[in-house]
Amino acid sequence: MSTENITEVVKQKYGQAALRVVGGGASSCCGAAPADSHCADPITSGLYGADETSQLPDAAVLASLGCGNPTALAKLNSGETVLDLGSGGGIDVLLSAKRVGPTGKAYGLDMTDEMLALARENQRRAGVANVEFLKGQIEEIPLPDNSVDVIISNCVINLSANKDRVLSEAFRVLKPGGRFAVSDVVTRGQMLPEIRQNVLLWVGCIAGALEEGEYRDKLAAAGFEQIDVEPTRVYRIEDAREFLSGKGIDVDAIAPEVDEKFLSAFIKAVKPASAAACCGPACCK
Repeated sequence: MSTENITEVVKQKYGQAALRVVGGGASSCCGAAPADSHCADPITSGLYGADETSQLPDAAVLASLGCGNPTALAKLNSGETVLDLGSGGGIDVLLSAKRVGPTGKAYGLDMTDEMLALARENQRRAGVANVEFLKGQIEEIPLPDNSVDVIISNCVINLSANKDRVLSEAFRVLKPGGRFAVSDVVTRGQMLPEIRQNVLLWVGCIAGALEEGEYRDKLAAAGFEQIDVEPTRVYRIEDAREFLSGKGIDVDAIAPEVDEKFLSAFIKAVKPASAAACCGPACCK
């Protein structure tokens, strides 16, 4: 499947997810369900505390499609500028804006018109001023060099077919000393071809996941230092049955193969403080 096809499939699926939320439903990595559904997505469920969601619009919470809570783990500071790659309905952007305070700024970047419309409406309802949602792709970030203190993302980089470009762009827009702090799905060991080739699982946060060692290597190649991959949720056979169900895959044959091989992780790295405006191996090209 080509890069362009993957991008279009992702855009279509997440646009549909936004429309479902507007229509009163809820969405998750494994699909979308009515608000009263008992679907328990093992990837997206239970990520945010009531103290975080109580002051946000319901639609921002329902549209959450992540695999972690990067705003809580990233230790954002007052006055910082934060960029969320693949901001969706805006939950992490709105939470970040509160953490950096009125002297800080939170950007959300998304390529899907429906998600951007939903996010901007959630911003209006939340009454948060220090937020700006940008349209664009995470492989081509529409911000200047050295303009962001922290980059966050929540289970989005795994959806990209050009992760090297994403990480190079993240390095470019970060200020020297800036932090990369994302939640993502990674694998331990090589992934089965049956899963890698299934486009529904690519959209569902699994098939595009990097092996954790490969993630480290790609961050280092982009110029990052102090790289760390910290597991936050390891998926067992029972979880595999949940997210493989209905995907045209023999669950009984594959589920034992993926036991503890997929995990959500908090991935951290730092752009060297000595970095100049153009010092990564890819940003000067």
